[in-house]
Amino acid sequence: MIRGPDARSDKFLTDLANITRRLERAQNQITSGRRINRVSDSPDEVSRLLQIRTELASTVQIRFNLGRVQAEVDAAEQALNHSVGLLDRVVTLGTQGGTDLVSATERQALSFEVGTILEQLVTAAATVVEGRYIFSGDNDLTAPYALDLDLFDPFSAYQGSASTRQSQHPSGWRFSLAATAEDIFDNAGPGASVFRSVNNLRHALAANDTQATLEALAEVRGAMVHLNNKHAFYGTVQNQVREAVNYSHQQELRLNEQLSQLQDADLTAAILELNQAQFNQNAALRAEGLRANLSLFDYLR
Repeated sequence: MIRGPDARSDKFLTDLANITRRLERAQNQITSGRRINRVSDSPDEVSRLLQIRTELASTVQIRFNLGRVQAEVDAAEQALNHSVGLLDRVVTLGTQGGTDLVSATERQALSFEVGTILEQLVTAAATVVEGRYIFSGDNDLTAPYALDLDLFDPFSAYQGSASTRQSQHPSGWRFSLAATAEDIFDNAGPGASVFRSVNNLRHALAANDTQATLEALAEVRGAMVHLNNKHAFYGTVQNQVREAVNYSHQQELRLNEQLSQLQDADLTAAILELNQAQFNQNAALRAEGLRANLSLFDYLR
């Protein structure tokens, strides 16, 4: 039985549309370098593709945030390392002033240098990174302390606030980033205040009081233990940040590899498909052209 021309034309148009879609898909893959350019290209894989892209965007953002955090933590560690050195110098000065071998004039000179170091410690507490006072807690637009050495108690009350800042590790857990200047330099614990112990030593030397100098020196040594502990805290945070940055790099590489495997086109296969589709399209058009020239007598033969 010979099909009617209308039914055959419908089949031809359907086949031609399928070939055209193959042709367009191959051309898109070659042009974009991607196997999946729209949902219809691979509906079953789109969900996984979107998930990987979301994870990748999150990882990149976390790594960017960690870069800023790393600059802050490094600056904090350097400030505390410098402060430990300053306090070590204070111990040396106190040790000199605590002997009977120095005169009142010499103790005055030692007191003046201790006062200068106290100024440097307050400056270290006011370390700024990207316009933020990193030891002022959440109130980071305000310097933590003001200092006036003409006063008996020369440093102000703490002007900052508690620190609640944390950073996110790419694997999901969070860790604390900072301690406050109050906790570091003016801790209320027994013998833990750097500022007060140094100031007490300054006054004892100025008063030419050997016993008071020795007592203040013991306080300074206790405060140094506390300061070293805070310095170690920032060393730990530095290691956490570095590990998190390295982890994020590895995570980004892994996700990019998964993304590439899922969406990147096989260019060799796409070119072969393009050539095959073009050949099929040309062959179909030629065949249809020949069929269109047949008369009714050709069908009856």
